[in-house]
Amino acid sequence: MRLHLTAADLCQIAFAPAPNALQEAALSLRRPPARGWSRPGVRAWHRHLNGGLKARAGALADVVPRGGFLPDFLLQPDVDDLSACVELARHTPADRLEADLDLIAPSPGQPSWVRDLACGEAGAWDTFTSDVHRYFDSSLAPWWPLVRETAAADRALRSETLLRGGTGALLATLSPHCRWEPPVLHVRISGEYDVELCGRGLLLVPSYFAPGPMVMYRPEASTVLVYPMHGVDESATGKDVLGPLLGRTRAGVLAALRRPATTSDLADRLAISRASASEHTTVLRNAGLVATSRMGNAVLHTLTPLGWALLGDDSPA
Repeated sequence: MRLHLTAADLCQIAFAPAPNALQEAALSLRRPPARGWSRPGVRAWHRHLNGGLKARAGALADVVPRGGFLPDFLLQPDVDDLSACVELARHTPADRLEADLDLIAPSPGQPSWVRDLACGEAGAWDTFTSDVHRYFDSSLAPWWPLVRETAAADRALRSETLLRGGTGALLATLSPHCRWEPPVLHVRISGEYDVELCGRGLLLVPSYFAPGPMVMYRPEASTVLVYPMHGVDESATGKDVLGPLLGRTRAGVLAALRRPATTSDLADRLAISRASASEHTTVLRNAGLVATSRMGNAVLHTLTPLGWALLGDDSPA
């Protein structure tokens, strides 16, 4: 797919304020592809639940195809709260909702009530709403702090990229599935389409569970591009490689900051004293690998682009 951006579109690129709960619930039901998926957190989440996603999700699973197209009414990019997302989905215009559901290939045993959603029948929507909340509370809520932390780290990284390199750098490093050739953003998804943004801009929505980008065209508003959050799940790779260079503990501090942390959080993660955590972050900050900002009585440490680059395979560039 090719997204054509005008000068007006480039002035109206925005990020969604937080992870979208309904979108993530829907995408979590799709099994990650066997190859090319490297987010340790998603693999750990699947191991933790140990299968049975369809049974857990109930009605939500009936409207989520196993791959490809995801119904637009499940993408509510302008809000993040689950209840607000479901309420907006419920008020999707009937013609658009019916068009969405027509694109879902019926699965064996798919209940007839799915069609009742498009008709706005209260019973069908009550069932859908109840099952979505039950699935989120039982399966995603324990993981949600990590999803939000990962989104915050992604947002910090994109902001730093925008400040240092401008809009071109932001679009060029957005995802391995995207290629920026001004004024066209090439998005690697199935189908050959040209989409004119027509000056309405582009809304970027990070996703923890999406293995690749998705595009939602809105004729009355900005086009939506869902992209996988930058992978900040902790692994030992950076520590193992950088240990001889930085020292084991300091390399561990750098690797742990794939997720932003306060000094206290960092000390708890690595089982070291707060004084030691503070000392190591000071050295890394002086080397340009870590940035520190004050949050009330605490400070928040994040990786700089140079810090990401030093971690090698996690570099956004």
